Amino acid sequence: MPAYPPRSQRFLELLAQRVLVGDGAMGTLLYQRGVALDANFEHLNLVRPQLVTAVHADYAAAGADLLETNTFGANRLRLGAIGLEHRVAAINAAGARLAREAAGAERFVAGAVGPLPQARAEEQELDAETKREIFREQMTALADGGVDLFILETFSSLEDLRLALAVAAELGLPASAQLAFLEGGRTREGLSAENAASALEQADAALIGANCGAGPRDLLAVLRRLAPLTQRPLAAFANSGFPQYREGRFMYLATPEYFAAMGRDMVAAGATLIGGCCGTTPEHIAALAQALRDLEPAARPSLPRRPEEAPPPPAAASAAPSFLAAWGQRPVITVELDPPRGLNCDKILAAAGQLRAAGADAISLAENPLARIRMGNLALASRIQQSCGVSVIAHVTCRDRNLIGLHSELMGAHLLGLRNILAVTGDPVSLGGEAGASSVFDLNSIGLLELLAALNQGRNLLGAELDGRTEFLLGAAFNPNVRSMEGQIRRLEKKIAAGARFVQTQPVYSPAVLEELLERTAPLGIPVLVGILPLVSERNAEFLHNEVPGISLPDEVRRRMRGRSGEEGIREGLAIAAELIAAGRGRVGGWYLMPPFGKVDLALSLMERIRAEER
Repeated sequence: MPAYPPRSQRFLELLAQRVLVGDGAMGTLLYQRGVALDANFEHLNLVRPQLVTAVHADYAAAGADLLETNTFGANRLRLGAIGLEHRVAAINAAGARLAREAAGAERFVAGAVGPLPQARAEEQELDAETKREIFREQMTALADGGVDLFILETFSSLEDLRLALAVAAELGLPASAQLAFLEGGRTREGLSAENAASALEQADAALIGANCGAGPRDLLAVLRRLAPLTQRPLAAFANSGFPQYREGRFMYLATPEYFAAMGRDMVAAGATLIGGCCGTTPEHIAALAQALRDLEPAARPSLPRRPEEAPPPPAAASAAPSFLAAWGQRPVITVELDPPRGLNCDKILAAAGQLRAAGADAISLAENPLARIRMGNLALASRIQQSCGVSVIAHVTCRDRNLIGLHSELMGAHLLGLRNILAVTGDPVSLGGEAGASSVFDLNSIGLLELLAALNQGRNLLGAELDGRTEFLLGAAFNPNVRSMEGQIRRLEKKIAAGARFVQTQPVYSPAVLEELLERTAPLGIPVLVGILPLVSERNAEFLHNEVPGISLPDEVRRRMRGRSGEEGIREGLAIAAELIAAGRGRVGGWYLMPPFGKVDLALSLMERIRAEER
């Protein structure tokens, strides 16, 4: 065991002798005492320290042996959202000081460190060294403030948890590594309790455990799976059951007596540090302390370690869908159509029929493009397939549904006969200006691909087994219209690793961009369908260039469209598109045509051009 400071060492020695009691929820009490849910609780360390101190004092009086600092989200990213990134050190130092003052000499103080927020929409994902530096900034301030250990809590990412554990080791303090396990005893990223035990031992966590989740019963089940596989002390900080919304407030209804009884069961399962998470109060901790008084740690026999689970194989559809059958023999052609703004879908059905008759391999059906309200594309996709006999690629965004809704909609889409899904993050609601709507973004496009891949493997994203499996072919979007394509290529590689098996790009207007796109994507080994959106006027060109995310027109193309409209604008727009098609002859995996304003005749003209180039 590393050489820790005396108080830290004493804490670990006590864990081997008796069960210690942690404190309960900080946010729950601050909310009950009048702090708004949308307030930044950590900033209260500076602006309302007496309120934070009162919560610590109430938990100390209830019998907690360990107080956690009010610093769960006090990192640069979360504080930066409200302009306080420059106060990271001050907020964490104050959090440590307030907890230490309330703890006195006989109690211990843990520096609370939560996970970093996930990248939302198409935000750049942070590299490991940047994340490590963000953890280091927060944890250094806590260590300097005098905490005895760190509680790294509510993590779902094993890799991020390992980074935080490495920082704790650098600072010379022990850390309790606590994952948030969900349905089926897996984290949101699909990590099982068994694999977590092995990985966190290897990362040298002083304690291994879980917190948050659905409630005491589910956390107890996780403890029973962890206990036979590690001799490290186990920590358990359960929620007080499921919250209910009553009279404008969220209420947790599990009684202190029930919570304390479950605490005794957790001790029997092997836990030696037990406290509370969301919904728990000083009353819960007082009942827990009374129930666990003078209990010694339960014996945990060393059992043979279960074989670690192999990572699941890459997802794949059970059979090659018809729209890709021609790949490698001729360019695949998909054509995008937008669902109607109202209830009449006759026009889009007629358009799909025309495109099928002309030889389109698939219809690519957008979902509320530009964040504007349209008919649901999944039901419409099913109707098109049934009525027109053409494959449909249904776009699915992360903007409009939470994680639960995405699972349900995708399983329903499979039931409707859909097999081709393009996973996209989606334009933010602010782009469309639909009053009262809000963006969800529980996942980004990579997370959505992982969800789809999990369904193909017969489980949900949380690891629960399903009765059957889907047969989706997964597609990804790619934006080549950036200053440097390097970052986009790296992101595309991640999408392919997550399960993507074909790509549709944003519209391309520059031969130089097309050349680089083809060169950089050639080694990927999957069909890349290059986006072509024919221009129809100067006004159309300027709108796309200035207002539509992911589209960039070269100065030369904008010059060519200047002053053009009507038939003249359409002719010039088609000429520009035809030049790009000629430049890609024999080299592209296919073309993704996007006729503007529902002008299917433009797509039919380009399809004729593409087929002529083949001959």
